[in-house]
Amino acid sequence: MTDRRLAPLSALEQKVLWLASWTIHNANHLRASADGLKVGGHQASSASLATIMTALYFAVLRPEDRVAVKPHASPNFHAIQYLLGNQSRAKLETFRGYKGAQSYPSRTKDGDDVDFSTGSVGLGVAQTLFSSLVQDYVKAHGWAKDQPEGRMVALIGDAEMDEGNIYEALIEGWKHGLRNTWWVVDYNRQSLDAVIREGLWQRFEAMFRNFGWDVVILKYGKLLEAAFAEPGGTRLRDWIDTCPNQLYSALCFQGGAAWRKRLIDDIGDQGPVSRLIDSRSDEELARLMTNLGGHDLATLVEAFEQIDHDRPVCFIAYTIKGFGLPLQGHKDNHAGLMTPAQMDSLRQAMKIRSGHEWDRFEGLPVAADKLEAFLAKVPFAARGVRRHAAPKIAVPETLAWPAQAAMSTQQGFGLILNEIARLDTRFADRIVTTSPDVTVSTNLGAFVNRRGLFARESLADTFRQERIPSTFNWDFSPKGQHIELGIAEMNLFIMLSALGLSHSIHGERLLPIGTLYDPFIQRGLDALNYACYQDARFILAATPSGVTLAPEGGAHQSIATPLIGIAQDGIAAFEPAFVDELATIMRFGFDYIQRDGGDDPDESTWLRDETGGSIYLRLSTRTIDQPQRAMTPELARDIVNGAYWMRRPGPNCQVVIAYTGTVAPEAIAAAGLLSETHRDVGVLAITSADRLNAGWTAAERARQRGIHTAMSHIERLIAPLSRECGFVTVIDGHPATLAWIGSVHGHRLKSLGVEHFGQTGTIGDLYRHFGIDTNAILHAAQAVVAGRPVRYLAALP
Repeated sequence: MTDRRLAPLSALEQKVLWLASWTIHNANHLRASADGLKVGGHQASSASLATIMTALYFAVLRPEDRVAVKPHASPNFHAIQYLLGNQSRAKLETFRGYKGAQSYPSRTKDGDDVDFSTGSVGLGVAQTLFSSLVQDYVKAHGWAKDQPEGRMVALIGDAEMDEGNIYEALIEGWKHGLRNTWWVVDYNRQSLDAVIREGLWQRFEAMFRNFGWDVVILKYGKLLEAAFAEPGGTRLRDWIDTCPNQLYSALCFQGGAAWRKRLIDDIGDQGPVSRLIDSRSDEELARLMTNLGGHDLATLVEAFEQIDHDRPVCFIAYTIKGFGLPLQGHKDNHAGLMTPAQMDSLRQAMKIRSGHEWDRFEGLPVAADKLEAFLAKVPFAARGVRRHAAPKIAVPETLAWPAQAAMSTQQGFGLILNEIARLDTRFADRIVTTSPDVTVSTNLGAFVNRRGLFARESLADTFRQERIPSTFNWDFSPKGQHIELGIAEMNLFIMLSALGLSHSIHGERLLPIGTLYDPFIQRGLDALNYACYQDARFILAATPSGVTLAPEGGAHQSIATPLIGIAQDGIAAFEPAFVDELATIMRFGFDYIQRDGGDDPDESTWLRDETGGSIYLRLSTRTIDQPQRAMTPELARDIVNGAYWMRRPGPNCQVVIAYTGTVAPEAIAAAGLLSETHRDVGVLAITSADRLNAGWTAAERARQRGIHTAMSHIERLIAPLSRECGFVTVIDGHPATLAWIGSVHGHRLKSLGVEHFGQTGTIGDLYRHFGIDTNAILHAAQAVVAGRPVRYLAALP
């Protein structure tokens, strides 16, 4: 283990850090007539973290370290980046404005050096843990040899520790032998609405120690420690240690006179204690009583520098919310606003001239050249740009699988991965799979058998050693390519986020695949959204899906997930019916998740395919007959673009049946029956309602901006159809997924799908019950088509 401790800071450097701390935590609040003056939560929270962030960014962190900043500390973060030359004044001046610095640090929206996006509390915290596990994965495979191991650091609000995903992540970290992770808890004992309960720090300490973390309590600063050494100091310390959180916060707000009265009232005239208190003015007493560990730079730097190991560490740093501001300690300070008079007083105290709030060194008594020299040698910024760029992994032209006459898409998914696992290629080596305790039931078993499970230390499969027959070989080793997770879906999505950013964070590209049951996307939806917001790249295979999982009842049957696929930014959703479609989509997906081009759309589809993103595959366990056909370039293109004609409509088409996914047999059967009475029936196979809809809306926006020739894939496919042609759409999911297609060219349309939680039964039973069987499709066709009645109709149940 490399000793990362620093040489002692010089007196000048200590002074500069102190000045920087005070300047930074107030910089974003000294803007005359700026919108930021109304951001009370940012004012209070950023003030409480200012010294912690100063110690980390200007003294402790190295370029390889990565930080998830507490959401409300974004003003501090942006100000630090401004001092280091990574943030522009223009963006700071438009903080929270259009294209200005973001309210919460964002990898994709901010131009400064953001490691992990934050905002939805708890997620950035867990991200650091999983990013550390990914660093171990990369190192164990012998990659990134020229990159030193970095620490993954999270700055956490104590109220943020209420988030359940943090505790789920702690369990996973313990299971995988977490290293190189620091969590710094801003223990200001206030949440948005209240002061937190007494003794919470003891629960935190016990919990972290139980999971193998070191815990460092930073309660007192140097001023208080010195006072404790004075006669009567022990009694003062005892009073602080037993003071309720609410009272301490209230006294911080009230100031020195209130401190004096309360201390004398509670402790009484005890000679040494009274002299300790009386020897200080009200201002000095207030400064002493607010000198907590999280606001004392020397205490923080000393504590951080003493860590010379790779064990995970939780620092519990006592702070005061709103420290240094008139609203410090007040329970309402999250939404509190400083008055113009208070702002002016603060400006004067800091010696900031009106109109000079954005001068980098305004009000500081140290010469600008010395400050510039100090900033130039800050270790964290020593290497300039810290984001890595990793080369792309070549993807095979086609993905093979052993063809069978009848298969399910879930089965095909497993077979495709098994064939990839046979390959001795860089492509196969860079795939990493993960799943929340459903590895076997989502058909990853064959891949894991061939490629093994990952662990930093080898562990043989006991069942195999004991010669107990088993289908699966669960050997753990540093070269394994499957990361086993517990059942928490939040952990799955944050792990995928960490794996999907490895090319940028760790300098090594991975091709992550995660699997879970389709309905349980909703259990981890916040984390999935977070991963996409960070622009993490991965393939998500969700299976089984829909009411097609008939015997298992409503608990495992999904309805809304196709709508999630359409609505979720940053991920392209597909639902193939056949395995050749799946193989085509997966081949596209492995390339798509590596793209990082511009935002200009493809003018044939109006999709931003060069930008890339993640992939969502909604798969099924239903075995259906597979088409016997050649995969032409044209067919592959249409599959990827979202739809193709399974049965091309003739010139006099009266009805088109458009289906998605596993209801293909019902749609095809209905088309055959309709053909006996209606001409030129078309069958449209929709492989991605998401990409069809995105292309259609993008083309419409382009036309509004003057590009009158813009036409999307769905518009082009159905343009030849007469306006008298009717549409029936059908999906094992919410009918709104495809209902918009009637608006493309103004066709009459009936949408079939599932709107209520499933029942137990056979597939036939449930398709009839929810109206997505062949008979229901024929009834819908009768409703949208004028003319001859449809044959073979039975009464709907």
